[in-house]
Amino acid sequence: MSQWQHISLWMDQLQEPLTPRAALQAEIHADVAIIGAGYTGLWTAYYLKRQAPQLRIVILESEIAGFGASGRNGGWLMGNLQGEHRLLAGQSNTARESAYRLLHGIPDEVARVLEREQIACDYRKGGALYCAARYPEQLSSLRAQLAALRGEGLDEADYRWLTPFDLGKQLQLANAFGAIYTPHCATIQPAKLVRGLARCVEAMGVELYEQSRVLDWQAGSVRTDSGSVRADWIVPAVEGYAASLPPLGKHQLPVQSLLVATEPLPKEVWADIGLERGQAFSENSRQVTYGQRSADNRLVFGARGGYRFGGKLRSNFTLSEAERELRRYLFSALFPQLKDVRITHAWGGNLGMARRFRPHMLVDRSNGIALAGGYGGEGVGASNLGGRTLADLILDQRSELTQQPWVLDAQSISHLARWEPEPLRWLGYNATMHSFAHEERVLSNPHSAPWRRHMATKLAGFMEGLLR
Repeated sequence: MSQWQHISLWMDQLQEPLTPRAALQAEIHADVAIIGAGYTGLWTAYYLKRQAPQLRIVILESEIAGFGASGRNGGWLMGNLQGEHRLLAGQSNTARESAYRLLHGIPDEVARVLEREQIACDYRKGGALYCAARYPEQLSSLRAQLAALRGEGLDEADYRWLTPFDLGKQLQLANAFGAIYTPHCATIQPAKLVRGLARCVEAMGVELYEQSRVLDWQAGSVRTDSGSVRADWIVPAVEGYAASLPPLGKHQLPVQSLLVATEPLPKEVWADIGLERGQAFSENSRQVTYGQRSADNRLVFGARGGYRFGGKLRSNFTLSEAERELRRYLFSALFPQLKDVRITHAWGGNLGMARRFRPHMLVDRSNGIALAGGYGGEGVGASNLGGRTLADLILDQRSELTQQPWVLDAQSISHLARWEPEPLRWLGYNATMHSFAHEERVLSNPHSAPWRRHMATKLAGFMEGLLR
């Protein structure tokens, strides 16, 4: 039990025994076999059962539901998809409106399921605050992002500029220059959601086998160390663990995100900070910071992690002192009153990054394979959209979901964009991360010369562009 309980703050908070379900011990046949009991797999099973309850659906999970990113993330349930603006480039106004309606509706769709299925996961739709803070270059960058959103036809009902005074009504930062607010985001307790979904689909008749690691898979069959499933449809819903199941690792790389959580903070501290409605927040730097106020009044704060040579998964998420202190440095710059606060939990997880940062959903009818992934760290909400979409694709239902540009018109997995071979990936990633670290050092120093600040930003932007 303890090995799973201490995966993250979220798993540690569960008031339930983390007893694994039985492993698969036989050779069986199913209509749909899903690899992975994370959000994508569970949402796919849920929406399939809602529409076609007669289907025999089997989920195979190597550990327990919630072991992967679904039990370790930052708890942002976002109404968007990574790179949506690039995906929608060139689309008609009608197509863009349809896409944004689906994306922005993700938190509300999840809320409807939570109410219908009585899943309690501390859902709070307080929106998200994308803040310019710590150094002034963030302000011009954030303004440019808002201008791009306006160019997409999105108005103040979707994304609204907040002056430092307006921002202060929701969140007090030490050095705020402004922020973009969007209502299309909720915060949740991730482990409660994934564990609740697992119980829900089981009650609907889905067979969930835990501690059933998939050794290999191919069209029509999946093999574990103690059983196998022959199925009409295979759904490899593994996201950050794609590297462990060839050939998925060529298209989806595991990178890590690392988080810390403080001890519960007194009400008077939160009265100074804000976030009374469960808002999510980030500050606009390439450190990719993100945070929320948990239901038990902790600050949960994360930032970009790393990449390992060859796309090797990270299994030990005991954060080093340097990893913990980097996150303390970042949140203390925003909230100086928290610089000495006690950190009670530190953890991380593997997430999937698609080449060109393009999330994807596709179906290969000739081989009976359907998949969604490449969410790039935004999978809490995107996986719900992915599950709904895969259900319609498997059932061969033409719908608004299946007509979106992130649903690839590909005949097989091999049509997905591939990452470069090693050592190019590792060299490129590390060169990019070094440029980000250099930018951070230069911009966070108020005495840096203007030309040095300009050059650091240009270099980091150029390196980031190479990954896209």
